[in-house]
Amino acid sequence: MDNSKSTIPYSLRDLVIYFLKLGTWGFGGPVALAGYMHRDLVENKQWISEEDYKEGLTLAQLAPGPLAAQLGIYMGYVHYRLLGATLAGLAFVLPSFLMVVVLGFIYVHWQGIPWMQAVFYGVGAAVIGIIGVSAWKLTRKSVGGNKLLIVIYITAAAYTVWQENENIWLFLGSGVFYWLLKAPPTRLTFPRKGTVMTKLLAPATLLNITNSTSGKTLWQILLYFTKAGAFVFGSGLAIVPFLYGGVVKEYGWLNEQQFVDAVAVAMITPGPVVITVGFIGYLTAGLSGAGVAAFGTFFPCYLFTVLPAPYFRKYGKHPGIRAFVDGVTAAAIGAITGAVIVLAKRSLVDGYTIAIAVLTAFILWRSKKIPEPVIIVAAAGIGLLVKTIS
Repeated sequence: MDNSKSTIPYSLRDLVIYFLKLGTWGFGGPVALAGYMHRDLVENKQWISEEDYKEGLTLAQLAPGPLAAQLGIYMGYVHYRLLGATLAGLAFVLPSFLMVVVLGFIYVHWQGIPWMQAVFYGVGAAVIGIIGVSAWKLTRKSVGGNKLLIVIYITAAAYTVWQENENIWLFLGSGVFYWLLKAPPTRLTFPRKGTVMTKLLAPATLLNITNSTSGKTLWQILLYFTKAGAFVFGSGLAIVPFLYGGVVKEYGWLNEQQFVDAVAVAMITPGPVVITVGFIGYLTAGLSGAGVAAFGTFFPCYLFTVLPAPYFRKYGKHPGIRAFVDGVTAAAIGAITGAVIVLAKRSLVDGYTIAIAVLTAFILWRSKKIPEPVIIVAAAGIGLLVKTIS
């Protein structure tokens, strides 16, 4: 725990309750969740400093695994170290995990969920409005009028729209580029043992395993989803193509329609989008499969956050490191903005969905009194109504 405990403006219990609520009501995927954490923890509650948030966002972008979960784990680490990181991560993931398990049970016993597509029709459009506003606020806060950061931001956004994916080398290159221009190195001293990259890459080496070690389904699920959590960079949506190749093509655990439904479940439930692995695991091997898949996916991202975190906190205030963080942050927010555009192309398919997205953005822009869950419920109702009468 932090030595300056008396100066921490919140208790560990407060932190756990916050992440339980965020995991229960936090719709919109990694973009919106990162925006919620900034709004709540940095701007409104002022529990976390802007610098600590930016360090956490940078680490979440640099390391493989789901961005929102890693950012939440880092927020817990800031003042309460390993215990805070552990409890914050569990509190954030548990509510949505329980939801997808329940939905998996319903799905299996009701032979599909056609109503979910109707719900997603409306919810998906509202989500675009939510994450669009979140991306704009993050851009204005972290990029501002800095011309160099604007160039990095636009480049990352354009690349994300073009490739429909995120590139770790673009983030690293942006950090190095801004560092060399704003705070060129004179002499940097880092610890000889246990550098950040060493700590960051060590678990990846340990997790470099294959699926041929056992024929048992649960063991295969554990190994496969551990690799998914350990080697897929970017936001939660970046894991979808990787999962499709293994779950549908390689192992045949799900068919095409079941996989599409699994992604839909992840998008209409709160919390991290990667929680779709719980639904996939349940359809493959029941409750045990759901638990194994979720553990395999989230444990690597937990390690990739808590192991390098002490070095980020110790050296993060160095001018060169701060410049690097600023460059990576600008690229990360650019990628988030690009992801909004990519998702909008898929979710805004007609006049109704465009209207829902625009109305959602307008409401959030003009009023802070209407919570997102209310908008999500209303959008779900509109989606069901439109699909019923059309």
